[in-house]
Amino acid sequence: MSVVIITGSGGLIGAEATRFFGARGFTVVGIDNDMRRYFFGETASTAWARGELRRDLKGYVDCEADIRDAAAIDAIFVRYGKDIQAVVHTAAQPSHDWAAKEPLVDFTVNANGTLVLLEAVRKHCPDACFIHCSTNKVYGDTPNALPLVEMDTRWELEPSHPWAKHGIDESMSIDACTHSLFGVSKVAGDLLVQEYGRYFGMKTACFRGGCLTGPGHSGAQLHGFLSYLVKCAVTGDPYTVLGYKGKQVRDNIHSADLVNAFWHVFQAPKSGAVYNMGGARHSNCSMLEAIAMCEELTGRPMNWTYSDTNRVGDHIWWISSVERFKADYPGWNFTYDIRRILAEIHDAMAERLARSGKVG
Repeated sequence: MSVVIITGSGGLIGAEATRFFGARGFTVVGIDNDMRRYFFGETASTAWARGELRRDLKGYVDCEADIRDAAAIDAIFVRYGKDIQAVVHTAAQPSHDWAAKEPLVDFTVNANGTLVLLEAVRKHCPDACFIHCSTNKVYGDTPNALPLVEMDTRWELEPSHPWAKHGIDESMSIDACTHSLFGVSKVAGDLLVQEYGRYFGMKTACFRGGCLTGPGHSGAQLHGFLSYLVKCAVTGDPYTVLGYKGKQVRDNIHSADLVNAFWHVFQAPKSGAVYNMGGARHSNCSMLEAIAMCEELTGRPMNWTYSDTNRVGDHIWWISSVERFKADYPGWNFTYDIRRILAEIHDAMAERLARSGKVG
């Protein structure tokens, strides 16, 4: 038996990875306790996604467990032992703003939970590949010191800058900046994953994601930028743009493209690898540009307002360079651009909301 353990299996990336590995004949053990509902409320619950996984995948094993609970996690790893070929760690507290409300919960989920999993791998399946969903927020607000130029609908990096062509690479410092408490907890997990790779020789990889997105996202006001934006566009609910004139730029990568990158790592893993991963120059937009595309999709204006107060530690401009990853795994490439991503989210969101009777 070949087993892949996926934490946060009901979430956007977790569910995508579960289906991906399940379709390739792996027994997928999903670990999820729907803390997203605790973080962001009932509308952000991932219970629906886990229900679909149980219904659709014969080899899927659903485990209700908290990644901070060392005894519960250890019991799962004991059960499968060296049959575990990979661990895909997507479970997290993912919001800047929420972290400041409950710093202890944020840190224990993102840092301690990651440590519990790494120890379980080291003890029970040390040859397994450990793939970790980190974040570009480990760089804090350092990107805001880049020489940016204001355009009509977006901020852009000064064209002569070395990162202008491909985006920000992994050489950017993570030190001496404001991270937000969320960024700090994710830095801790990121460094632990690297250290277990280097110190213990384990096969580990950190993916420092930009905006990860797709139709499987349970978007909420505090997390899930495109998903929540599209939801507001479809329902007519109000949306607030926070700071930077609405010209802040994000690169957006579809969950399927990210999970395909995981697959490439799984087939040829390294120790302590770190990759920036997002839509790069291939797939990115500003808030204003995203709103305009949503209005095209729905055929009506969005109900949005602007607040001049930006989130602490938030980025004005972020585009990931994926050149290091492409150099290590030249067989990988994007299959989605920003317009295809938005169209797919819109169609899935409209269908889901219509089924629930909330729109349409």
